[in-house]
Formats: sequence, structure tokens, C-alpha cells
Amino acid sequence: MPALILIRGGGDLASGVALRLHYAGLNVAITELPQPLAVRRSVAFSEAIYEGTVVVEGVTARAVSDQTDTLKILNVFAKTQIPVLTDPDCTAAQTLHPLAIVDARMTKSPPEPLSHRALLYLGLGPGFSAPANCHAVIETQRGHTLGRVIWNGSTVNDTAQPEGDARRVLRAPAEGVFKSSARIGEHFDLGQPIAAIDDVVIAAPFSGVLRGLLRPGLTAKRGMKVGDLDPRDDPRLCNLVSDKALAVGGGVLEALLTRPEVRSRLWT
Repeated sequence: MPALILIRGGGDLASGVALRLHYAGLNVAITELPQPLAVRRSVAFSEAIYEGTVVVEGVTARAVSDQTDTLKILNVFAKTQIPVLTDPDCTAAQTLHPLAIVDARMTKSPPEPLSHRALLYLGLGPGFSAPANCHAVIETQRGHTLGRVIWNGSTVNDTAQPEGDARRVLRAPAEGVFKSSARIGEHFDLGQPIAAIDDVVIAAPFSGVLRGLLRPGLTAKRGMKVGDLDPRDDPRLCNLVSDKALAVGGGVLEALLTRPEVRSRLWT
């Protein structure tokens, strides 16, 4: 097995990290839930779980349902693609022996213990504290410290507020099945219905383009993020990984290169 970086989570932020590492020539694999909950699905490798394959900015990811199927994972690498494993508990860390693990799930809480022999364990955002529960933390909050590597301490505290206009984040008004016929990249006017939880309608809080949308048919909990409306109203941005995700990916790459024992094995 070639040197491998294992990323927990395949949402938009994790996918930005995966892209940065993939572009740098590293072998990257992603572990995900059986039913991923990504909202910015047009730039999330987690969509491979549903679609079989997905392409983000020219890079293909392919689903692997059996995380112990090493041969299939190697075949995906041979095609210069990213394998996305259905593996919520990250048990693949015990069989694939990754050089480093990046926890990009953004749960904003301390990680559960994980059995692995990786030389480097990196955490993204709140919930991580180095060296208590990881080797280093990468700042995910926008601002002067975005993307910085923290080897001793924690990131900025979670504000529990979305960046920019808080109205842009569409949340489930109740618990139930998420329904929508909207398309990511579609324009909506103020008050126009976008989706519904059972019979409770979610309407556009302002005019803009739908940047993200939970996959219809999934069960949403009350208050859960189910959409993202962008007032910039530029559909081209819907298919581009965010500047934030790329900055965090740069921090991950810096952390990998900082440790000599990791750096010397990255491309071997």
C-alpha cells in the first residue's frame, strides 16, 4: 500500500482538504457515513456514496462499500482517483495503516478514541486540542488565523453562528423527511419556496442562488442545516471549492510537511 492520508468526512471542507493533497500528488482516501449529510453537495466527495462516482473540480472520487477491500482501493488509486469508504467508525485505519489521519468531520466536539498507528493525527476546528486529543489542530474560523497549524492549544471557540448573513443558512423548522425539487445553482426570489420538512415550507429569506441543499429524502432534525442561499447570486461559485476549504487544506499540507518522519514518506 502506498503512503496514504486518511480523511474522516467528505463534506465541502473535507473535500477542499482532499483536493489540496490530491493536487500535491498524495494518495488520499475518505471515510464517510452510510448516509452523508453534506449540504454543499456539488463540491463534496461524500456524494460518491450515493452516486457511485462524483467529480469535484476535475477530480474523481469513487465509492468503496467494503472498507476491507484493499484491492479495490488500490485500483481506485491506480486510476488517480479518491476512494470514498463507507466507514463511519474509521475501522479502515487499522487495515490501511495510513501515514496520517485528518479528522475533518467538523463535529465541534472532542473526537472519540480511535485505534490506529498513524504518525500524525490532525483535527480541524473546535473540539480538538493539541496535544491532548490530536497532534495538531487546524484553524477553520475565518479571520487572520484561518488555516494556521496549532501544535499546542486549541482553535478559536465555536461561535455557533454562520459566517456573514446568518439568514443564508437554511435550517429545518421541524424534524421529518426533507423534501425539495430545487437544484443547486438555481436562483430564488425572496419568499419563494425552496424545500419543506413534511408540510412545513422553507422559503428564501432573500434573493440569491442556492449554493447548497441537503439530499431530498433524508430525515432532518429540527435546527439542522439543510440549505445554503448565496446573496452573490453567481451560480458559477456553486461548483467551486471555497477559499476557506482551500486555506484549511493548505494548513493540513503544512502540518504534514513539518514533521520530518512524515515528510520523508509522503511520496514513497
